[in-house]
Amino acid sequence: MPRTVQLAARPAPIAVIPEETALIVVDMQNAYCSKGGYIDLCGFDVSGAPPVIEECARVAAACRAAGIPVIYLQNGFSPDQREAPPSAPVWHKSNALRFMRENEAYAGKLITHGTWDHEIVPALAPRPGDILVPKTRYSGFAGTGLEQILRARRVRSLIVIGVATNVCVESTIRDAYHREFFPVMVTDATMAAGPGAQAATEFNVAQFFGWLTTGAELRAALGANEPA
Repeated sequence: MPRTVQLAARPAPIAVIPEETALIVVDMQNAYCSKGGYIDLCGFDVSGAPPVIEECARVAAACRAAGIPVIYLQNGFSPDQREAPPSAPVWHKSNALRFMRENEAYAGKLITHGTWDHEIVPALAPRPGDILVPKTRYSGFAGTGLEQILRARRVRSLIVIGVATNVCVESTIRDAYHREFFPVMVTDATMAAGPGAQAATEFNVAQFFGWLTTGAELRAALGANEPA
């Protein structure tokens, strides 16, 4: 019989079967986590990124040790931005695309394939066996093969970490919920863009779309050893 673990969570504990679980790492890229990245250039505070990166690394290591697949979402566009024509809402609403249009010196340098801004932060570089899913919209399910990847592995529960809590993380969790997955967001392994946004998403997830836990609670449930 598959092993079931009881995960301390809010608003209530949730039973998780590691064999039927995947870790979703959302957009942990220089664009969203590093000084000089697009989020920083657009005026959002990224000073809280280092502890989030560290917690994401601990969560990913615990999931790998438990046999849980680690799936990275990586947001970005081709140099010609063919995925985001003016007829698409993302052309208008993407802060990165708008910033590049308004600042010629940055054209083709933000969340563009092959650039530093697009890369996963070094401390979270994917390991052999991890899965990378490119995306061009907020949700990891929009226009990608993520759902097929999860169904092929008979995944039912999703552990979700990454950035930005209130944009791509929440969008992915909402779509996961509507596809009958059980999403669990790790609060200290996520970071929001904008004041008050973290609390707002945590409220939405706990009340309407899923469950909240912490990295320490997740590792305890999986039986991972904590550093002394």
